[in-house]
Amino acid sequence: MAETRATEKGRAQKSTKGAATNRKSSGFSAEERAAMKERARELKVEARMTKNRAAGESAVLAKIAEMPQPDRAMAERLHAIITAAAPALWPRTWYGMPAYAKEGKVVCFFQSAQKFNSRYSTFGFQDAANLDEGAMWPTSFALKELTPHRRETDRRAREGSGQLDQQALGPLGSPRSSMAPLRSRP
Repeated sequence: MAETRATEKGRAQKSTKGAATNRKSSGFSAEERAAMKERARELKVEARMTKNRAAGESAVLAKIAEMPQPDRAMAERLHAIITAAAPALWPRTWYGMPAYAKEGKVVCFFQSAQKFNSRYSTFGFQDAANLDEGAMWPTSFALKELTPHRRETDRRAREGSGQLDQQALGPLGSPRSSMAPLRSRP
């Protein structure tokens, strides 16, 4: 309830004290708060354990197993691609999502569509990925599905543009072709 008090000029002024209790907070959503709590738990576990690749791998696989389909299938496929193409990256969880790090810094991650009630899953990159090419570059991709047809099309496009040679390898030791736009075919 608002209380009335007198001002210096004798006019009555209503206080807004207590009025804010009826408003909804425009802060973090329940999903965001849960992700932050999960990240805090991850940091505690990381501090207790030695940097162990197998532990990170099992944590990532456990998170992937919790995902509903089709996110689980996409996450499994991305996990296989990333671990094969960039063995220097260590699997770990990051805000409750599968992620891959180099020298302790997250390079890329997969975010399930269900995680934040989104229309699509996201495969994204952090600053440690060193994607700086030109004036503008993508830092995340929306994923609806990873199909064999799409993978074959991407592979043929990379081979056709010569992006599988050593110059196309990024600083992480993995092909950068998935980050570069596909060339148009004649």
